[in-house]
Amino acid sequence: MLEMDRVVLSPAQKALRINLNKDIYGTFAEIGAGQEVVRHFFRSGGASGTIAKAMSAYDKDFSDAIYGKEEKGRYVCKARVDNMLNHEYSLIEERLDREDHSTKEFFSYANTFATVNFQKTIQGHGWMGVKFQTAPDKEPNVVIIHARLHESDVLLQQATVGTLGVNLLYGCFYTFKQPKELLLSLYDNLNRDQVEIDTIQFSGPDFEDVDNRLMSLQLVKNGMTEAVIFSPDGENLQAADVLYKKHILALRGSFRPVTKVNIDMIAKGLKMFEADRKVDPEKVQVLFEITLNNLRSDGEIDEQDFLDRAEILCSLGQTVLVSNYSKYYKLAEYFTKYTNERMGIIMGTNMLVELFDEKYYRNLNGGILAAFGILFSRDLKIYLYPWFDEATSTLYTTENCPVHPRLQPLFRYMVDNKRIVDIAEYNPDVLSIYSRDALDLIHNGHVGWEDMVPTYVDTLIKENKLFGYDPEQVPNTDFTPPVRTKWSESLNSN
Repeated sequence: MLEMDRVVLSPAQKALRINLNKDIYGTFAEIGAGQEVVRHFFRSGGASGTIAKAMSAYDKDFSDAIYGKEEKGRYVCKARVDNMLNHEYSLIEERLDREDHSTKEFFSYANTFATVNFQKTIQGHGWMGVKFQTAPDKEPNVVIIHARLHESDVLLQQATVGTLGVNLLYGCFYTFKQPKELLLSLYDNLNRDQVEIDTIQFSGPDFEDVDNRLMSLQLVKNGMTEAVIFSPDGENLQAADVLYKKHILALRGSFRPVTKVNIDMIAKGLKMFEADRKVDPEKVQVLFEITLNNLRSDGEIDEQDFLDRAEILCSLGQTVLVSNYSKYYKLAEYFTKYTNERMGIIMGTNMLVELFDEKYYRNLNGGILAAFGILFSRDLKIYLYPWFDEATSTLYTTENCPVHPRLQPLFRYMVDNKRIVDIAEYNPDVLSIYSRDALDLIHNGHVGWEDMVPTYVDTLIKENKLFGYDPEQVPNTDFTPPVRTKWSESLNSN
């Protein structure tokens, strides 16, 4: 939930405070949703001390002449905001003599938005950003966000953009030292029914210690959005840019740490997925998904623990999805916002048993049948990785998966229709590896966990002291892996 137990100023109060600050000076450039942000500054009074220029390049030819053409022909995109910010900020530096403005902290604000159309078939969304100084002699910082507008009226969406823009500019100057506070303040005088912020990126000298992956997590944790994506280099990505018309293959897990089992699951699952006649290998997007529930499995979210997981996944070149979708059908709904192509989810047999557990759907009208209707009405396959019960020497696959007898007909229907398929070419040598065992070994200074993780991951953990690894701790060789005598004891082990 959003934290609103703060003193919240109105947009007019924020704009006036900025206008009365004699050292804040810059430009506004807005495309697509009117001059809604700068309007607050003009109407609050004292705008001449803040606004050097305000403009709107609505016509594409004019816009291209000023900011250049976009390679993909889209005008509501991050690249457009980047170009607008850089162009306008360079004009400030070029046209204003520093000797005459020695105390000024320059800024450029820019946005590009598309509001809802008359047919209500296009959801409003857009990008906005601020390039700003926090001292006259410092290099500028940049904060950029992407927002989705949920109101059904154009005028309401325009008003929301105006409030959001004021909040962003105010936060950049007055809460830049507390990025989490800046993030929360974006919802001042707004709520999630009006706007969803699903991407944020900080850069510049004042944000050198800010990890944008952690800021992505804050968006989900604070209820600003349900899912965020970041790239292997740690850059926060907009979902449409990553998933649009792609074949999505997702693997959900704790990745605490990534083990050889996880790598075998994704490698063998991906091989089967790309071999599907309905899948174009050139359009496949692989996602490693961590849910908010998983991050809270030990209580409150441990941010360092999250960053440790992210560090390894990014180092392995993976794109990471952090979501609040504890139910798989919600994940499928999210994917189909961006693609109608064939999709795949890789899961272990233990997770499949949970998928067929009716208790998880008691609050859903229609129960498990409604959930499965949502899940499998999409062009989606589940790729099932086997589980080996050491106590009974039993290998569980679709042939003998212990789904409740009452739901066996539904399960067999899915298997017979190839909506659930076995990953046959698995590596039997890694079936006895569990993330929880590896984590216990690391925490307690035992040896042997190195053999449970992929090559290079052990070095990464040691060099960066991830997951509480202590190089000074004396290695202990007395660890005995727990004996799991029942299937139920292993359901949540990996």
